[in-house]
Amino acid sequence: MHMISRNTNDYDRARLAGVECCIEPAFWSGQDKQHAESFFDYFEQIIEFETKRADRAAGIDHYVTIGLEPKEANYPEMAERVMDRVPEYLDRDNVVGVGEIGLDQGTEEEEYAFRRQLRMAEERELPVIVHTPHTNKPEGTERIVEMIRDEGVTQERIVIDHNTENTVDITAETDCWMGFTLYPGKIDDDTAIDLLEEYGTDKMMLNSAADWDPSDPLAVPKARDKMLDRGWDREAVRKVVFENPYEFFDQSPNFEYEGH
Repeated sequence: MHMISRNTNDYDRARLAGVECCIEPAFWSGQDKQHAESFFDYFEQIIEFETKRADRAAGIDHYVTIGLEPKEANYPEMAERVMDRVPEYLDRDNVVGVGEIGLDQGTEEEEYAFRRQLRMAEERELPVIVHTPHTNKPEGTERIVEMIRDEGVTQERIVIDHNTENTVDITAETDCWMGFTLYPGKIDDDTAIDLLEEYGTDKMMLNSAADWDPSDPLAVPKARDKMLDRGWDREAVRKVVFENPYEFFDQSPNFEYEGH
């Protein structure tokens, strides 16, 4: 969840809906940044301020992933300066992975940034959140999988996110985890639940997109309730919305949430 874009009431509502822990990936914040320093201020804000705000507002454990997302990888000089400093942020206490990284338009610059940050994560044995593109999604997802294989990185520490019915077969051919971001224009909860019924729950995760556009930090709790209403076994629901993300991020040495 991108909680930097939400108000404090959203933390309250999330806690009331049963959310005790959230992971906030660094993402494209609505307008392309013009200066590398803007990234460093942004990274500091989500690492320090948002973690304190989540705890202060609702007693929520808040963790962060850090990365240069693909849209802004297309400014090579700025991107280079940002990536030069990403490793120092990966060593911070509540940073549990690298992300979002991936493809947007599928440019050479994006591919370079993706590969470089995949290697950063591999060196540190950190989980990775991968962003699949909004346009030409199947082709973009295939290219992402090609690069992951080409780099020889540990697929079990990677979640390929923003899947749709057009990409599940591509992601399912890997040992990566599969994420569905419940968000208008990406995938709705009924479609995601249909896919879970078809493909099973192993290595599957649901995510709430919570940015400045119409989106819902409570998308995952609402999907949880819908799964129960559709007759899902309670343990199977728990696996998707709790056990799986816990197991995935517990691969990070900095992930200390004790929710069991």
